[in-house]
Amino acid sequence: MSKQLSETPHIHETAKVEASTIGRYTEIAEFCRIRECEIGDYSYVMEHGHLWNVTIGKFSNIAAFVRINATNHPVERATLHHFTYRAGDYWPGDAEHETDFFAARRARPVTIGHDTWIGHGATILPGITIGNGAVIGTGAVVSKDVAPYTIVGGVPAKLIRARFAAETGDAMDRLAWWDWDHARLRTALDDFRALSAEEFLSRYA
Repeated sequence: MSKQLSETPHIHETAKVEASTIGRYTEIAEFCRIRECEIGDYSYVMEHGHLWNVTIGKFSNIAAFVRINATNHPVERATLHHFTYRAGDYWPGDAEHETDFFAARRARPVTIGHDTWIGHGATILPGITIGNGAVIGTGAVVSKDVAPYTIVGGVPAKLIRARFAAETGDAMDRLAWWDWDHARLRTALDDFRALSAEEFLSRYA
């Protein structure tokens, strides 16, 4: 039995969403943890997704067990442990959390474009930008920006191939079909299903 998505986000009762903006026709599946994020229309996050400080475009497909903006520990310090920057948890009233440390983390958001696919179990590190139409392979660890309309994979993630020729990707960006209204998307549904990217552009661009 298919679910009925609508303009109201579909957030599973086991998911935890805090200080975030979730768009229309979106879905947040079981046991996700979403904090300080913007998730665009029609995008979804499958089970056990952990996202923090991320801006996600429209029509993003995020598979299960994806971690986006996996924060780093201070490798340059005498200890890696978080008691140094979460001191208030260990000595309440006597020591405070290290606000500059958390501000530095927050200053490195992740940005993900429209019509992207983040594969099962992928990890995206802080400060990364993933372009429109890009694909991140299963289990990849993304430590560098990903160009639009490319497919990357591995640890660390490296280019596998381009999805489209550069001119096709540019034309997709100009068409920006992800900004079409719900009715227009339905009208074009058969063409989304049947046409290649180039054929689709020939008809609609």
